[in-house]
Amino acid sequence: MWQMAWPILVVIGANIIYHISAKSTPDGIDLFASLTLTYIIAGIVSLAMFFLTSENKNILQEMSKANWATYVLSATIVFLEFGYLMVYRVGWPVSIASLVSNLAVACVLLFVGLLFYKEAISLRQLLGIFVCFAGLFLINK
Repeated sequence: MWQMAWPILVVIGANIIYHISAKSTPDGIDLFASLTLTYIIAGIVSLAMFFLTSENKNILQEMSKANWATYVLSATIVFLEFGYLMVYRVGWPVSIASLVSNLAVACVLLFVGLLFYKEAISLRQLLGIFVCFAGLFLINK
């Protein structure tokens, strides 16, 4: 049970801190300057975590194993971060922005799972999508 629980708890905790930090980013800073500093620090933390946790300390050897997904993920993260910073800069409440975006993403990913990963969608999940869209409608009304 703990093996399944701790990673999602990390995601939840990090997401909470992430949204508080994104909402607290100063209005006067250029968002790409802020993101550059963010990724420099993230790179240092990632490098330190690599050396603390990896049995193979040859980072170049490990990096050579990367495929297209690593590069696409990198670009996607920049746009994701920029999007959230803009969402908060234009005035979305922290209590609503994450909810709206995560519900929409979850609904779309159900169909991505169906089409690209051959995952099944149950009637219960379809009803859940309907409830999510109803909630999105009501929360944005």
